[in-house]
Order: sequence, then C-alpha cells, then structure tokens
Amino acid sequence: MPKLPGLSGRELVGLLIRDGFQRVRQKGSHVSLQKGKLRTVVPLHDDLSPGTLLAILRQCNLSRQDLEELLRRK
Repeated sequence: MPKLPGLSGRELVGLLIRDGFQRVRQKGSHVSLQKGKLRTVVPLHDDLSPGTLLAILRQCNLSRQDLEELLRRK
C-alpha cells in the first residue's frame, strides 16, 4: 500500500472544497465541512498525522486513490 502524502489541514480543506464539500463553519483551528449528508471536521495543523488523515477520508467516503486523484488535479 502506498504511503500517504504529507498534507497540512489547509491543503486538505482546499482539496475537499474542490471535490464539492462546503465550509459550514470554523471554530478556532477546526473547520467543519459538508457535502450532502457527509460531514467532517479538519484541524488546521501544519502536518496531519496519517491516522487523522485516514479518519477524515473515511468520513468523506474517499479512498487513498481518490486522494491521489485530487492531488493530481491540484
């Protein structure tokens, strides 16, 4: 399985917005995003840990391949 890319919270928010998510609100350093019934919260840290990144991808119903595709379209 390929290694996850190192992403900051801001980069991930940008990728998810390009994928159709909308910023619902922000409280401190956490951004809430929604796309239909899918919801997630992304912390705006410099480097997201692999576990946090995987959890956010699961909540967004995205796979590692979907993330790689979003990065290619960047």
